Amino acid sequence: MENSNNTGKLIGALLVGAAIGGVLGILFAPDKGSETRKKLSAKGGELSDAMKEKLKGIIDTLKEEVETVKGKAKEFADNGAAKTKVLS
Repeated sequence: MENSNNTGKLIGALLVGAAIGGVLGILFAPDKGSETRKKLSAKGGELSDAMKEKLKGIIDTLKEEVETVKGKAKEFADNGAAKTKVLS
């Protein structure tokens, strides 16, 4: 879990860095204001899509972790119940 957390942080940092670089590149480009706004809007849409995809990945990972914990809890409960029956 720790490795996926570090990977998530790295990907998030890369996305933020790419977004900042893209915005700065557009702002300093010699285009008209209307063209710059269009480019910013497009970059914002790309960033939004990337963040949605990243969030989906995080949610999928969390779902997997929850299922793993549920399975381990059930196994633990079943083992405890079996040991209780043996001791009775």
